[in-house]
Amino acid sequence: MLTLCWLRRDLRLHDNAALYHALRSGHPVQVLFIFDDDILKTLPRRDRRVIFIYRQLQALHARLAALGATLLVRQGRPTDVFERLLREFSVAEVHAARDYEPYATTRDAAVSALLQAHGAALCLHKDQCIFETGEILKKDGSPYTVFTPYSRRWRETCTDFFLKSYPTEAYFSALYRAPPEPLPTLQSVDFEDMAVVFPEKDVALPAHYATTRNLPAAEAGTSRLSVHLRFGTLSVRELARRAEAENQVFLTELIWRDFFFQILHHFPHVGEGQAFRPAYDRIRWRNDEADFAAWTQGRTGYPLVDAGMRQLNATGLMHNRVRMVTASFLCKHLLIDWRWGEAYFAEKLNDYDLSANNGNWQWAAGSGCDAAPYFRVFNPLAQQQKFDPQEHYIRAWLPEYGTCEYPRPIVEHAFGRQRALAAYRKALQEA
Repeated sequence: MLTLCWLRRDLRLHDNAALYHALRSGHPVQVLFIFDDDILKTLPRRDRRVIFIYRQLQALHARLAALGATLLVRQGRPTDVFERLLREFSVAEVHAARDYEPYATTRDAAVSALLQAHGAALCLHKDQCIFETGEILKKDGSPYTVFTPYSRRWRETCTDFFLKSYPTEAYFSALYRAPPEPLPTLQSVDFEDMAVVFPEKDVALPAHYATTRNLPAAEAGTSRLSVHLRFGTLSVRELARRAEAENQVFLTELIWRDFFFQILHHFPHVGEGQAFRPAYDRIRWRNDEADFAAWTQGRTGYPLVDAGMRQLNATGLMHNRVRMVTASFLCKHLLIDWRWGEAYFAEKLNDYDLSANNGNWQWAAGSGCDAAPYFRVFNPLAQQQKFDPQEHYIRAWLPEYGTCEYPRPIVEHAFGRQRALAAYRKALQEA
């Protein structure tokens, strides 16, 4: 009998909850990764996230080979893959980290039913967050919808117990011993490789993060760890321990992750294209395709917006302050549905996460939980003067800035703001 440890958003061996429980199951443990066709078919053939995952699989493969084990990599729809694995192995249990996205919960329910029909079990474990969806609730048992009281309760509840690492290394002797199985190539998975440089994960937290996190030109102003958190190449528990000791502002950002996970769970309509606040679904968006194209290409005539979009298109990264400005500009100045922007970021961001992406776009649009007032509209020029006063960030991404080749603004700030306020007011009055 074998136990399978199915890696998904926890691509590491160290401090891995699912692997720890698998190793203590009493059966030899085979580590598994599935290239999920249901996900892959939605992606472009040159996708940085697939490359990031593949490189991590290469590292995991080498590490397991050094331990006398192997990484099993399969491709297909997960239920089809497990049907084949159940014929190939005698499987007692499958352990995996719990995922909170709608597709993932549906997928896991189907896999669980399949395993149960064959006398096996799917065991899911908390790993990508500190507190799961039902662990931080109001006294009446209802979920928080405002971040500040949620954060306060989170901090009150968080003891050393919740930040302890799982000592997986102590149980590596339980790994199933097998000759290394060759990894499939990226091309065999129907993807192309690219020369992409990803941020390092072994970095110190920025010493002056509270200030520098708002400066897009600051080289070490942010940690750039979001892609590693997204795919679990580092442990959120270890990162939270470091943040608790060194940087409370950074810890707040980790609390936001947990907050958005539980919002997606308790209010699933937000993951189905609906506003958290239903009244905001009445807004009559302009949805001008030419304006949207200018925004995606970084040719709006607003330098901070354009620099952010050029950075996103070129690297899959965008500074968080700039994300807020670009999102606000699309929703408010151009009066384009936030869902268009959400989908574009979902396609481009290396660290794309449904709960955070949806939560932040709805915050920018004013339609989300804990939302900014709808009448708060970022002035892109004022934001530029405040956070990139010497124009280092702008000039790094807009080589034509300051020349006749740089476009004029596609909308005047005051006009765009008033147009948005009128549309919002009308929608809310009709609700």
